[in-house]
Amino acid sequence: MHKFAVDELLTKLRIWSEEFDYAHEHDPIEHIASRIKRPESIMQKLRRKGLPVTLASARDHLTDIAGVRVVCPFVSDVYLIRDLIRRNGMEIVQTKDYIAEPKPNGYRSLHLLIRVPVHLSDRVEKVTAEIQLRTIAMDFWAAVERKIFDKSGGAPRPEFSGELKAAADAAADLDARMKGLHELKALAREVVPDGIEGLGGEELPAR
Repeated sequence: MHKFAVDELLTKLRIWSEEFDYAHEHDPIEHIASRIKRPESIMQKLRRKGLPVTLASARDHLTDIAGVRVVCPFVSDVYLIRDLIRRNGMEIVQTKDYIAEPKPNGYRSLHLLIRVPVHLSDRVEKVTAEIQLRTIAMDFWAAVERKIFDKSGGAPRPEFSGELKAAADAAADLDARMKGLHELKALAREVVPDGIEGLGGEELPAR
C-alpha cells in the first residue's frame, strides 16, 4: 500500500514538473528521490518503540514507511510544490518548516506528513507518506553532512558545529543570490521583448 502511495505521488510530481516546464518555462522540480522503508528497518523501529511487530502496528504507528524527497531550484519552488500538494486532494497532517526555522546545526528543509489517496479497484485508502522539500543548495549540504558524520558514529564534535552552521548559512546565501539572478532575468525578459535578443550584434541592412 505504501508503494502505491509513492507511485501516486511520483506521478503527480512528474506531471507538474512537465506542465510547468512547458507552460511557464520554469520547472520547479530539479529531481525526485523516493524510498520504502525495508521490512527489517520497520521491525527494528517497532521494537525500539516497544510496539507489536505486526503489519497493523506499522501502519498505525509509523509515519515514515513511505518517503519522497523533492529537490527544487529555488525556495519559492519549495512552497509552490507544498501548495500544489495541498490543492490536489492530499491532506497535510503535519508541517515542520526547517527553512523558516533551521535546526541548530543549520539544517534546512520543509518536511510534510501527508495522506495520499490510493485508488484501488474497490475502495480508496489514505496512506501516510513523508515528503522532504528542499533546494539544491540545501540538499548538497544535507547529503555531505550525512556522509561526513553519520558514518563516523553519530553527532559531530562541538568543534565542528560552527563550521557546519557557517556552511549552511553559505548555502542559504547562495539560494538568495540565485533567486535574485532568477528574478533579474525574468525582469529583463519583460523589459526586452522576445525576438529582439535575436538581433544580437548583427548589422541591420541599409535602406
